[in-house]
Amino acid sequence: MAKEGVEKAEETEQMIEKEAGKESAEGGGGGSHRLGDAQEMRVVVLAGFGGLNKLRVTRKAMPEPQDGELKIRVKACGLNFIDLMVRQGNIDNPPKTPLVPGFECSGIVEALGDNVKGYEIGDRVMAFVNYNAWAEVVCTPVEFVYKIPDDMSFSEAAAFPMNFVTAYMMLFEVANLREGMSVLVHSAGGGVGQAVAQLCSTIPNVTVFGTASTFKHEAIKDSVTHLFDRNADYVQEVKRISAEGVDIVLDCLCGDNTGKGLSLLKPLGTYILYGSSNMVTGETKSFFSFAKSWWQVEKVNPIKLYEENKVIAGFSLLNLLFKQGRAGLIRKVVDKLLGLYNQKKIKPVVDSLWALEEVKEAMQRIHDRGNIGKLILDVEKTPTPLMANDSTETSEAGEEEEDHEGDSENKERMPFIQ
Repeated sequence: MAKEGVEKAEETEQMIEKEAGKESAEGGGGGSHRLGDAQEMRVVVLAGFGGLNKLRVTRKAMPEPQDGELKIRVKACGLNFIDLMVRQGNIDNPPKTPLVPGFECSGIVEALGDNVKGYEIGDRVMAFVNYNAWAEVVCTPVEFVYKIPDDMSFSEAAAFPMNFVTAYMMLFEVANLREGMSVLVHSAGGGVGQAVAQLCSTIPNVTVFGTASTFKHEAIKDSVTHLFDRNADYVQEVKRISAEGVDIVLDCLCGDNTGKGLSLLKPLGTYILYGSSNMVTGETKSFFSFAKSWWQVEKVNPIKLYEENKVIAGFSLLNLLFKQGRAGLIRKVVDKLLGLYNQKKIKPVVDSLWALEEVKEAMQRIHDRGNIGKLILDVEKTPTPLMANDSTETSEAGEEEEDHEGDSENKERMPFIQ
Protein backbone atom coordinates (compact mmCIF):
# COMPACT_ATOMS: atom_id res chain seq x y z
CA MET A 1 0.00 0.00 0.00
CA ALA A 2 2.81 2.41 0.90
CA LYS A 3 4.52 1.69 -2.43
CA GLU A 4 1.23 2.32 -4.27
CA GLY A 5 0.85 5.65 -2.49
CA VAL A 6 4.36 6.78 -3.48
CA GLU A 7 3.78 5.72 -7.11
CA LYS A 8 0.45 7.58 -7.16
CA ALA A 9 2.06 10.76 -5.82
CA GLU A 10 4.89 10.51 -8.37
CA GLU A 11 2.35 10.00 -11.16
CA THR A 12 0.44 13.12 -10.05
CA GLU A 13 3.62 15.19 -10.02
CA GLN A 14 4.64 13.93 -13.46
CA MET A 15 1.22 14.88 -14.86
CA ILE A 16 1.53 18.38 -13.39
CA GLU A 17 5.05 18.78 -14.79
CA LYS A 18 3.90 17.54 -18.20
CA GLU A 19 1.01 20.01 -18.25
CA ALA A 20 3.26 22.83 -17.08
CA GLY A 21 5.78 22.09 -19.83
CA LYS A 22 3.07 21.89 -22.50
CA GLU A 23 1.45 25.15 -21.35
CA SER A 24 4.81 26.95 -21.14
CA ALA A 25 5.62 25.89 -24.69
CA GLU A 26 2.27 27.19 -25.91
CA GLY A 27 2.12 30.33 -23.81
CA GLY A 28 5.71 31.47 -23.28
CA GLY A 29 6.79 33.27 -20.11
CA GLY A 30 4.96 35.00 -17.27
CA GLY A 31 1.61 36.71 -17.44
CA SER A 32 -1.86 35.43 -18.14
CA HIS A 33 -2.79 34.21 -21.61
CA ARG A 34 -5.50 32.19 -23.34
CA LEU A 35 -5.35 28.47 -24.01
CA GLY A 36 -8.38 27.45 -26.01
CA ASP A 37 -11.33 29.25 -24.47
CA ALA A 38 -9.95 29.51 -20.95
CA GLN A 39 -7.78 32.36 -19.73
CA GLU A 40 -4.82 31.00 -17.82
CA MET A 41 -2.56 32.27 -15.03
CA ARG A 42 0.62 31.19 -13.27
CA VAL A 43 0.21 29.59 -9.85
CA VAL A 44 2.27 27.72 -7.28
CA VAL A 45 0.83 24.22 -6.86
CA LEU A 46 1.44 21.85 -3.96
CA ALA A 47 1.16 18.41 -5.55
CA GLY A 48 1.15 16.52 -2.26
CA PHE A 49 2.25 16.91 1.35
CA GLY A 50 5.98 16.55 1.98
CA GLY A 51 9.28 18.11 0.92
CA LEU A 52 10.14 21.07 -1.27
CA ASN A 53 9.91 18.86 -4.35
CA LYS A 54 6.12 18.85 -3.93
CA LEU A 55 5.95 22.49 -5.11
CA ARG A 56 5.56 23.41 -8.78
CA VAL A 57 4.83 26.55 -10.75
CA THR A 58 2.25 25.76 -13.41
CA ARG A 59 -0.81 27.27 -15.07
CA LYS A 60 -4.47 26.90 -14.35
CA ALA A 61 -7.73 28.54 -15.32
CA MET A 62 -8.15 32.08 -14.02
CA PRO A 63 -11.01 32.45 -11.50
CA GLU A 64 -13.89 34.88 -11.90
CA PRO A 65 -15.53 36.65 -8.94
CA GLN A 66 -18.69 35.13 -7.52
CA ASP A 67 -21.42 37.01 -5.66
CA GLY A 68 -19.79 39.20 -2.99
CA GLU A 69 -16.23 38.62 -4.23
CA LEU A 70 -13.47 40.79 -5.66
CA LYS A 71 -11.07 39.70 -8.39
CA ILE A 72 -7.54 40.90 -7.63
CA ARG A 73 -4.58 41.08 -10.00
CA VAL A 74 -1.91 39.99 -7.54
CA LYS A 75 1.34 41.93 -7.21
CA ALA A 76 2.81 40.30 -4.08
CA CYS A 77 2.07 37.42 -1.69
CA GLY A 78 3.09 36.84 1.91
CA LEU A 79 5.01 33.71 2.89
CA ASN A 80 4.42 32.58 6.49
CA PHE A 81 5.54 29.71 8.69
CA ILE A 82 2.00 28.30 8.52
CA ASP A 83 2.66 27.75 4.80
CA LEU A 84 5.50 25.38 5.70
CA MET A 85 3.19 23.51 8.04
CA VAL A 86 0.56 23.27 5.31
CA ARG A 87 3.18 21.91 2.88
CA GLN A 88 4.00 19.12 5.31
CA GLY A 89 0.36 18.47 6.25
CA ASN A 90 1.09 19.45 9.87
CA ILE A 91 -2.30 21.13 10.38
CA ASP A 92 -5.73 20.02 11.53
CA ASN A 93 -7.91 18.67 8.72
CA PRO A 94 -5.51 19.50 5.88
CA PRO A 95 -7.22 20.13 2.53
CA LYS A 96 -6.88 17.72 -0.37
CA THR A 97 -3.96 18.15 -2.75
CA PRO A 98 -3.14 19.35 -5.33
CA LEU A 99 -3.81 22.85 -4.01
CA VAL A 100 -2.56 26.42 -4.39
CA PRO A 101 -1.07 27.60 -1.06
CA GLY A 102 -1.02 31.09 0.43
CA PHE A 103 -3.27 33.14 2.72
CA GLU A 104 -2.48 36.80 2.00
CA CYS A 105 -1.71 39.00 -0.97
CA SER A 106 -1.79 42.54 -2.33
CA GLY A 107 -2.70 43.84 -5.76
CA ILE A 108 -5.18 45.78 -7.87
CA VAL A 109 -8.93 45.19 -8.10
CA GLU A 110 -9.65 43.88 -11.60
CA ALA A 111 -13.34 42.95 -11.41
CA LEU A 112 -16.26 43.09 -8.99
CA GLY A 113 -18.75 40.33 -8.28
CA ASP A 114 -22.43 41.09 -7.72
CA ASN A 115 -23.40 42.96 -4.54
CA VAL A 116 -19.90 44.32 -3.92
CA LYS A 117 -19.91 47.87 -2.58
CA GLY A 118 -17.18 50.26 -1.50
CA TYR A 119 -14.58 49.17 -4.07
CA GLU A 120 -13.84 50.11 -7.66
CA ILE A 121 -11.77 48.58 -10.42
CA GLY A 122 -8.23 49.91 -10.04
CA ASP A 123 -8.26 50.12 -6.22
CA ARG A 124 -5.00 49.10 -4.54
CA VAL A 125 -5.82 46.47 -1.92
CA MET A 126 -4.48 43.78 0.40
CA ALA A 127 -6.49 40.69 1.25
CA PHE A 128 -6.79 37.49 3.21
CA VAL A 129 -7.44 34.43 1.05
CA ASN A 130 -8.49 30.98 2.26
CA TYR A 131 -5.71 29.28 0.23
CA ASN A 132 -5.03 30.13 -3.47
CA ALA A 133 -3.08 33.36 -2.74
CA TRP A 134 0.10 32.29 -4.57
CA ALA A 135 -1.23 33.08 -8.01
CA GLU A 136 -1.38 35.89 -10.55
CA VAL A 137 -5.10 36.38 -9.89
CA VAL A 138 -7.25 35.61 -6.84
CA CYS A 139 -10.91 35.99 -5.94
CA THR A 140 -11.89 36.48 -2.30
CA PRO A 141 -15.00 37.72 -0.43
CA VAL A 142 -15.13 41.50 0.03
CA GLU A 143 -15.10 41.19 3.84
CA PHE A 144 -11.47 39.99 3.65
CA VAL A 145 -10.25 42.88 1.46
CA TYR A 146 -8.80 46.23 2.64
CA LYS A 147 -7.69 49.33 0.75
CA ILE A 148 -4.06 50.23 1.26
CA PRO A 149 -2.54 53.72 1.74
CA ASP A 150 -1.11 55.45 -1.34
CA ASP A 151 2.42 55.39 0.06
CA MET A 152 2.35 51.70 1.03
CA SER A 153 4.14 49.47 -1.51
CA PHE A 154 2.61 46.19 -2.65
CA SER A 155 5.39 44.24 -0.92
CA GLU A 156 4.70 46.08 2.35
CA ALA A 157 0.98 45.45 1.92
CA ALA A 158 1.57 41.71 1.43
CA ALA A 159 3.68 41.72 4.62
CA PHE A 160 1.02 43.55 6.63
CA PRO A 161 -2.19 41.53 7.27
CA MET A 162 -1.07 38.25 8.86
CA ASN A 163 1.80 39.66 10.91
CA PHE A 164 0.33 42.87 12.27
CA VAL A 165 -3.22 41.62 12.83
CA THR A 166 -1.86 38.57 14.68
CA ALA A 167 0.45 40.73 16.82
CA TYR A 168 -2.26 43.31 17.58
CA MET A 169 -4.93 40.74 18.46
CA MET A 170 -2.64 38.87 20.85
CA LEU A 171 -1.28 41.97 22.58
CA PHE A 172 -4.43 44.05 22.89
CA GLU A 173 -7.47 41.80 22.45
CA VAL A 174 -6.22 38.70 24.28
CA ALA A 175 -3.54 39.92 26.71
CA ASN A 176 -4.75 43.52 27.26
CA LEU A 177 -1.30 45.11 26.99
CA ARG A 178 -1.04 48.30 29.05
CA GLU A 179 1.60 50.82 30.12
CA GLY A 180 4.46 49.39 32.17
CA MET A 181 3.92 45.74 31.22
CA SER A 182 6.55 43.27 29.98
CA VAL A 183 6.39 40.89 27.00
CA LEU A 184 8.48 37.86 26.01
CA VAL A 185 8.34 37.06 22.29
CA HIS A 186 10.11 34.19 20.54
CA SER A 187 11.48 34.49 16.98
CA ALA A 188 11.84 38.22 17.54
CA GLY A 189 13.49 38.65 14.14
CA GLY A 190 10.58 37.16 12.20
CA GLY A 191 7.59 38.96 10.72
CA VAL A 192 5.29 38.59 13.73
CA GLY A 193 8.16 39.20 16.16
CA GLN A 194 9.02 42.51 14.52
CA ALA A 195 5.33 43.50 14.42
CA VAL A 196 5.05 42.73 18.16
CA ALA A 197 8.10 44.85 18.92
CA GLN A 198 6.77 47.80 16.91
CA LEU A 199 3.31 47.65 18.50
CA CYS A 200 4.81 47.43 22.00
CA SER A 201 6.71 50.64 21.24
CA THR A 202 3.39 52.47 20.83
CA ILE A 203 2.63 51.93 24.56
CA PRO A 204 4.74 53.76 27.20
CA ASN A 205 7.28 51.82 29.26
CA VAL A 206 6.70 48.36 27.82
CA THR A 207 9.68 46.04 28.28
CA VAL A 208 10.19 43.54 25.44
CA PHE A 209 12.27 40.39 25.95
CA GLY A 210 13.08 38.65 22.68
CA THR A 211 14.78 35.43 21.60
CA ALA A 212 16.40 35.08 18.18
CA SER A 213 19.34 33.47 16.41
CA THR A 214 22.60 35.21 17.33
CA PHE A 215 23.37 36.37 13.78
CA LYS A 216 20.14 38.47 13.81
CA HIS A 217 20.96 40.34 17.01
CA GLU A 218 22.82 43.24 15.44
CA ALA A 219 19.97 43.92 12.99
CA ILE A 220 17.12 43.80 15.52
CA LYS A 221 18.78 44.88 18.78
CA ASP A 222 17.11 48.31 18.71
CA SER A 223 13.60 46.87 18.35
CA VAL A 224 13.56 45.01 21.70
CA THR A 225 14.68 45.91 25.21
CA HIS A 226 16.52 42.67 26.00
CA LEU A 227 17.63 40.15 23.37
CA PHE A 228 18.75 36.56 24.00
CA ASP A 229 20.16 33.77 21.87
CA ARG A 230 17.31 31.35 21.16
CA ASN A 231 19.53 28.40 22.21
CA ALA A 232 20.55 29.97 25.54
CA ASP A 233 18.82 29.51 28.90
CA TYR A 234 16.55 32.51 28.39
CA VAL A 235 14.45 31.64 31.48
CA GLN A 236 17.33 32.40 33.83
CA GLU A 237 18.30 35.47 31.79
CA VAL A 238 14.78 36.91 32.06
CA LYS A 239 14.57 36.16 35.80
CA ARG A 240 17.95 37.78 36.35
CA ILE A 241 16.55 41.03 34.89
CA SER A 242 12.99 40.66 36.21
CA ALA A 243 12.78 38.31 39.19
CA GLU A 244 8.98 38.18 39.02
CA GLY A 245 8.97 37.21 35.34
CA VAL A 246 6.85 38.80 32.62
CA ASP A 247 3.22 39.80 32.03
CA ILE A 248 2.81 38.31 28.56
CA VAL A 249 4.47 35.36 26.78
CA LEU A 250 3.93 34.96 23.03
CA ASP A 251 4.96 31.44 22.00
CA CYS A 252 5.20 30.40 18.35
CA LEU A 253 7.51 27.46 19.13
CA CYS A 254 5.57 25.05 21.36
CA GLY A 255 7.45 21.96 22.61
CA ASP A 256 9.38 22.44 25.86
CA ASN A 257 9.02 26.23 25.53
CA THR A 258 5.44 25.91 26.76
CA GLY A 259 6.50 24.92 30.27
CA LYS A 260 9.25 27.55 30.26
CA GLY A 261 6.80 30.26 29.23
CA LEU A 262 4.29 29.36 31.92
CA SER A 263 7.06 29.35 34.54
CA LEU A 264 7.96 32.93 33.59
CA LEU A 265 4.46 34.36 33.97
CA LYS A 266 3.71 36.81 36.75
CA PRO A 267 0.41 36.45 38.64
CA LEU A 268 -2.39 37.58 36.26
CA GLY A 269 0.03 37.07 33.37
CA THR A 270 -1.08 35.66 29.99
CA TYR A 271 0.64 32.94 27.97
CA ILE A 272 -0.48 32.75 24.32
CA LEU A 273 0.35 29.89 21.97
CA TYR A 274 -0.03 31.07 18.38
CA GLY A 275 2.09 28.59 16.45
CA SER A 276 4.10 25.42 16.73
CA SER A 277 7.15 25.84 14.53
CA ASN A 278 9.01 23.18 16.50
CA MET A 279 6.64 20.71 14.83
CA VAL A 280 8.34 21.42 11.50
CA THR A 281 11.55 19.47 11.88
CA GLY A 282 12.80 18.93 8.35
CA GLU A 283 11.73 18.90 4.73
CA THR A 284 9.24 16.11 5.27
CA LYS A 285 6.96 15.31 8.16
CA SER A 286 8.45 12.87 10.63
CA PHE A 287 5.81 11.36 12.90
CA PHE A 288 8.46 10.59 15.52
CA SER A 289 9.78 14.15 15.59
CA PHE A 290 6.22 15.51 15.59
CA ALA A 291 5.23 13.33 18.54
CA LYS A 292 8.47 14.09 20.38
CA SER A 293 7.71 17.81 20.23
CA TRP A 294 4.26 17.25 21.71
CA TRP A 295 5.66 15.02 24.46
CA GLN A 296 7.80 17.96 25.53
CA VAL A 297 4.71 20.10 26.13
CA GLU A 298 4.14 20.41 29.85
CA LYS A 299 0.68 19.17 30.81
CA VAL A 300 -1.40 22.12 31.97
CA ASN A 301 -2.92 21.63 35.41
CA PRO A 302 -6.10 23.77 35.82
CA ILE A 303 -5.74 23.74 39.60
CA LYS A 304 -2.19 25.08 39.27
CA LEU A 305 -3.41 27.87 36.98
CA TYR A 306 -6.07 28.73 39.55
CA GLU A 307 -3.60 28.77 42.42
CA GLU A 308 -1.01 30.84 40.53
CA ASN A 309 -3.49 33.25 38.90
CA LYS A 310 -2.19 32.58 35.37
CA VAL A 311 -3.97 32.68 32.03
CA ILE A 312 -3.20 30.34 29.13
CA ALA A 313 -4.65 31.08 25.71
CA GLY A 314 -4.36 30.17 22.04
CA PHE A 315 -4.70 32.32 18.95
CA SER A 316 -5.28 31.40 15.29
CA LEU A 317 -6.04 34.29 12.96
CA LEU A 318 -7.03 32.03 10.06
CA ASN A 319 -9.57 30.13 12.17
CA LEU A 320 -10.94 33.42 13.50
CA LEU A 321 -11.44 34.68 9.95
CA PHE A 322 -12.50 31.65 7.97
CA LYS A 323 -14.13 29.34 10.54
CA GLN A 324 -15.42 31.58 13.32
CA GLY A 325 -16.82 34.51 11.32
CA ARG A 326 -14.97 37.39 12.97
CA ALA A 327 -14.22 39.35 9.79
CA GLY A 328 -15.95 42.44 11.21
CA LEU A 329 -13.68 42.50 14.25
CA ILE A 330 -10.60 42.01 12.07
CA ARG A 331 -11.64 44.94 9.84
CA LYS A 332 -11.72 47.24 12.89
CA VAL A 333 -8.25 46.03 13.86
CA VAL A 334 -6.92 46.62 10.32
CA ASP A 335 -8.35 50.17 10.43
CA LYS A 336 -6.50 50.84 13.70
CA LEU A 337 -3.29 49.39 12.29
CA LEU A 338 -3.49 51.45 9.11
CA GLY A 339 -3.97 54.51 11.33
CA LEU A 340 -0.70 53.65 13.11
CA TYR A 341 0.98 53.10 9.73
CA ASN A 342 -0.19 56.51 8.49
CA GLN A 343 1.20 58.04 11.70
CA LYS A 344 4.51 56.32 10.87
CA LYS A 345 4.45 54.40 14.16
CA ILE A 346 4.60 50.98 12.50
CA LYS A 347 6.04 49.73 9.20
CA PRO A 348 6.26 46.17 7.82
CA VAL A 349 9.78 44.77 7.71
CA VAL A 350 10.36 43.03 4.36
CA ASP A 351 13.25 40.58 4.41
CA SER A 352 13.45 39.76 0.70
CA LEU A 353 11.52 39.42 -2.56
CA TRP A 354 11.28 36.13 -4.48
CA ALA A 355 9.79 35.13 -7.83
CA LEU A 356 7.04 32.49 -7.81
CA GLU A 357 9.58 30.13 -9.37
CA GLU A 358 11.86 30.67 -6.34
CA VAL A 359 9.29 29.56 -3.78
CA LYS A 360 11.40 26.54 -2.77
CA GLU A 361 14.40 28.72 -1.96
CA ALA A 362 12.17 31.15 -0.07
CA MET A 363 10.73 28.32 2.03
CA GLN A 364 14.24 27.03 2.69
CA ARG A 365 15.18 30.46 4.05
CA ILE A 366 12.31 30.31 6.55
CA HIS A 367 13.24 26.70 7.45
CA ASP A 368 16.76 27.87 8.22
CA ARG A 369 15.40 30.87 10.15
CA GLY A 370 17.51 33.12 7.97
CA ASN A 371 14.91 35.87 7.54
CA ILE A 372 14.63 39.17 9.36
CA GLY A 373 11.06 40.25 8.75
CA LYS A 374 8.77 38.94 6.03
CA LEU A 375 9.53 36.99 2.87
CA ILE A 376 7.48 38.11 -0.12
CA LEU A 377 6.66 36.33 -3.37
CA ASP A 378 6.79 39.06 -6.01
CA VAL A 379 4.53 37.89 -8.84
CA GLU A 380 6.19 40.17 -11.40
CA LYS A 381 9.78 39.35 -10.41
CA THR A 382 11.94 37.46 -12.90
CA PRO A 383 13.61 34.45 -11.26
CA THR A 384 17.38 34.52 -10.84
CA PRO A 385 18.77 32.03 -13.42
CA LEU A 386 21.38 30.55 -11.07
CA MET A 387 18.79 30.09 -8.35
CA ALA A 388 16.38 28.40 -10.74
CA ASN A 389 19.14 26.00 -11.82
CA ASP A 390 20.06 25.24 -8.21
CA SER A 391 16.39 24.58 -7.46
CA THR A 392 16.12 22.11 -10.32
CA GLU A 393 19.29 20.28 -9.34
CA THR A 394 18.32 20.15 -5.67
CA SER A 395 14.86 18.88 -6.53
CA GLU A 396 16.14 16.14 -8.84
CA ALA A 397 19.10 15.08 -6.69
CA GLY A 398 17.25 15.29 -3.40
CA GLU A 399 13.84 13.97 -4.43
CA GLU A 400 14.46 10.44 -3.23
CA GLU A 401 16.00 11.43 0.10
CA GLU A 402 13.29 14.04 0.73
CA ASP A 403 10.69 11.29 0.63
CA HIS A 404 12.55 9.23 3.27
CA GLU A 405 11.49 11.02 6.42
CA GLY A 406 14.01 9.49 8.78
CA ASP A 407 16.98 9.78 6.42
CA SER A 408 20.07 11.01 8.25
CA GLU A 409 21.37 12.86 5.18
CA ASN A 410 18.07 14.70 4.95
CA LYS A 411 18.41 15.81 8.56
CA GLU A 412 21.94 16.99 7.83
CA ARG A 413 20.80 19.06 4.86
CA MET A 414 17.80 20.45 6.77
CA PRO A 415 18.89 21.13 10.37
CA PHE A 416 16.49 20.63 13.26
CA ILE A 417 14.44 23.78 13.75
CA GLN A 418 13.74 25.15 17.20
